[in-house]
Amino acid sequence: MSVLYIMIPAALFLAALGIGAFIIAVKRGQFDDLDTPALRAVFDDDETPTKPAQTDNNSDNKHNTQEPS
Repeated sequence: MSVLYIMIPAALFLAALGIGAFIIAVKRGQFDDLDTPALRAVFDDDETPTKPAQTDNNSDNKHNTQEPS
C-alpha cells in the first residue's frame, strides 16, 4: 500500500511531462504539415547518370535485370 504514495505522484508527473511536451510541439509547429514528409519517401531523388553504363563480357560485371517473380 505504501508503494502507491510513490507511484501515483510519479505517474502524474510523467503524464504532465508528456502533455507538456505535446503542447510545446504543437506550439512550435511540429504537426503543421503531416503529408509532405510521408510523400518524400515516395519520390526518387537520385539523378540519372549522364553516361551510359559500360558493358563488359566478364561474368563478374553482369547484372541480372529481371525482376523476381
